[in-house]
Amino acid sequence: MASISSTRPSIWREIPKGIWALGFVSLLMDVSSEMIHALLPVYMVTVLGASALTVGIIEGIAEATASITKVFSGALSDWLGKRKLLVAVGYGMAALTKPVFPLAPSISWLISARFIDRVGKGIRGAPRDALIADISPVHLRGASFGLRQSLDTIGAFLGPLLALGLMWWTADQFAIVFWIAVIPAALSFLSVVFAVREPERQPGLRWVRMPFSRSELVRLPLNYWVVVGLSAVFTLARFSEAFLILNAQAVGLSLMFVPLVLIVMNISYALSAYPIGVMADRVDRASLLMMGLALLVAADLCLAFIPGLLGLGVGVVLWGLHMGFSQGVLAAFVADAAPAELRGTAFGIFNLTAGVALLIASVVAGALWDTSGPQGTFLAGASFAALAGAGLLLSRRWLRTRQTVEGATDV
Repeated sequence: MASISSTRPSIWREIPKGIWALGFVSLLMDVSSEMIHALLPVYMVTVLGASALTVGIIEGIAEATASITKVFSGALSDWLGKRKLLVAVGYGMAALTKPVFPLAPSISWLISARFIDRVGKGIRGAPRDALIADISPVHLRGASFGLRQSLDTIGAFLGPLLALGLMWWTADQFAIVFWIAVIPAALSFLSVVFAVREPERQPGLRWVRMPFSRSELVRLPLNYWVVVGLSAVFTLARFSEAFLILNAQAVGLSLMFVPLVLIVMNISYALSAYPIGVMADRVDRASLLMMGLALLVAADLCLAFIPGLLGLGVGVVLWGLHMGFSQGVLAAFVADAAPAELRGTAFGIFNLTAGVALLIASVVAGALWDTSGPQGTFLAGASFAALAGAGLLLSRRWLRTRQTVEGATDV
C-alpha cells in the first residue's frame, strides 16, 4: 500500500468540490464565532462579573441546545430527503445573532444570543454532516470529514488571531471586535446559498416518513450505537474549551494574549485533522481513537501538574491533537454505519448524546473550578478519558467492520 504522503495529491484532487465548499463555509463561520468565543468567557467574568460556574453553565447549555436541535433537524432532513435548505437556515440564524454580542448590556442578553446562535448551529449540524456523507465517495469518507474539520479549524484559529490583533489595535475594546465578527458570518451564509450544491437523491432510495419510529431506529446497526456511547464518554472527558481560556488567565497570561490559547489549540487541530482523516480510510480507526484518548490524558495531566505557561502551552497543543485524532474519525464511523436514508437522524442522535455529555461535563468542570481550582478540573477530565479508553478496548471488536452505503463491509 502506498504511503499517505505519496497518495495525498491525488486524494486532494479526488475530494468533491461540494466538500471544499462546505469546508470554506465552516471556515468563515468559525472565524466569526471564535473571534467572539475567544473573548467571551473573560468578558463575562471581568466585565459583566460572572463566576466560573456561570460560564460553565452558559457554555454547557449553549452546546447542549445545539445538540438537541441537531437530532430534530437531522430527522427532518431525512423526512424531506433534502439537506441544503436546513444547512442554509442554520448558518443564516447564526449570522443574524452576531450583532447581539456587541449590543448586549447584561448576561441575560448573552445567554439569549448564545442560545439562538447554537440553535442555528444545531439546525445546520446534522444535515451538513449527512450532506458530506452523501457527497463523499466511500473510500474517501475519512479524508472528506478530515478536510472539512481542518478547514473549519483553520477558521477556529484565524478567529482568535484576529481577536488578538484587534484587541491590541483597539486597546481592549470588546464591542469593536464583536462588530467586526459580523462580516465573516454574513459571508458564510452567502457562500452556503450560492456555492453549495446538493446531489441528486439516489435512485430507489427508501423514503423515511417517521425517522424516530421504532421500525426506523432498529435499522441503525449495533456498531452505530457503540460509536454513540463511546462519543458520549469521550465528551465527558473533553469539557468546554472555555476552561482552557480561564486556565490561561489563572497562570497569568495577560488579557490581550488570552486568544492565543484557542489559536494554538486550533492550529494543532487543523494540522492533524486532515492527515488523520486520510489515515482513517486506510488503518484501524479504533487505534486512532485510542491514540486520541492518550493525547487527551496527557493534555489534562500537563494542565494539572506543569506550572505556568509551559504546562499551558504543551497541554493546549496536546488537546488540539486529541481533537484531530477523534472528531473526524467518529463522524466517519457514523457515516459508514448508518443507512443512507437515515444519515440525518443518525448524526442527530450522535450529536445529541455528545451535547448532553458536554452539558454535564461543563457544569461539573465549572463546579470543580470554583471549589478545587484548575488542577481538580483537569484531573477529572483525565479520569473520564481513562474510562473512555477502557470502554473503547471492551467494544473494539464492534468497530472493526464498517458498513458502507452499498451494504458491503470494509475492514
